[in-house]
Amino acid sequence: MKVLFIADPMASFKTYKDTTYAMMREMAKRGWQLFHTLSGELSVREGWVVAQAAAFEFVGAKNDDDHEWFKFKTEAKVQTALKDFDAVIMRTDPPFDMQYLYATQFLTLAQQQGAKVFNSGQAMRDFNEKLAILNFSQFTAPTLVTTRSADVRAFLKEHGDIIIKPLDGMGGMGIFRLTESDPNIGSILETLMQLDSRTIMAQRYIPEIVHGDKRILIIGGEVVPYALARIPQKGETRGNLAAGGRGVAQELSERDREIAETLAPELKRRGILLAGLDVIGSNLTEVNVTSPTGFQEIMKQKDFDVAAMFADAVASWAKQ
Repeated sequence: MKVLFIADPMASFKTYKDTTYAMMREMAKRGWQLFHTLSGELSVREGWVVAQAAAFEFVGAKNDDDHEWFKFKTEAKVQTALKDFDAVIMRTDPPFDMQYLYATQFLTLAQQQGAKVFNSGQAMRDFNEKLAILNFSQFTAPTLVTTRSADVRAFLKEHGDIIIKPLDGMGGMGIFRLTESDPNIGSILETLMQLDSRTIMAQRYIPEIVHGDKRILIIGGEVVPYALARIPQKGETRGNLAAGGRGVAQELSERDREIAETLAPELKRRGILLAGLDVIGSNLTEVNVTSPTGFQEIMKQKDFDVAAMFADAVASWAKQ
């Protein structure tokens, strides 16, 4: 297998927890040829979608701070058509800005030219990680999407305790919890909504967040049997690991499995090889399709090889 990763600079990976690193490690064990490029190194030349691709060898991290776990085979990057790889894996972190959008359009064109891209460009455009839950309202808490701060104030008055967040963030960035007694409501709404010019999502606060914001992984249409509960620090609303949350792997509840098994066939139909569902209590809060994480925590705590399951799925889907 000849695999291209479109990802952030590899020297920036935190190897002890990075999911893309775990993917690469598993594929290197299988003897696959690995290549790396940045999303900004995609281009269209003479009609073909190409990447400035760098072949690299996996040498393994010696400790958590080792940034020399890979070695490029040549100093010069080689311009290569995406269709010439057996699989192209998009792992660039959000935010999903205009540059990200352009990259997904390149990926869609590459697929039309025969490239095998995971997740598909079309899927990443269609499944905004916040708005995607609106397709599965039977699993969600009361939710509002609006550009009007007056709508948010009315929603807050109705529910008394809410979460508001931007549609293009990651890692808990820009998430606020509001109650009716908060003295900074006006300032927070002005900042987040940019004077009613930015669309945001509001959801009724789910108290079960204290037990964790559960990440449930779906790979190739199959549900990983363990969730990663990201438990907030004391005094913190956000469970995201990037915001200091503590990751605890646990078996899926009946409700977790109901949600995951309902979404899995639809995600597969849409060309989404890897998705990370976020569930708080019994409520679906996000559907992550850009660069879902959580592999290493589950692998270390439950001895379940998520990376091997992912590599198996890549090999299978690449043949279709």
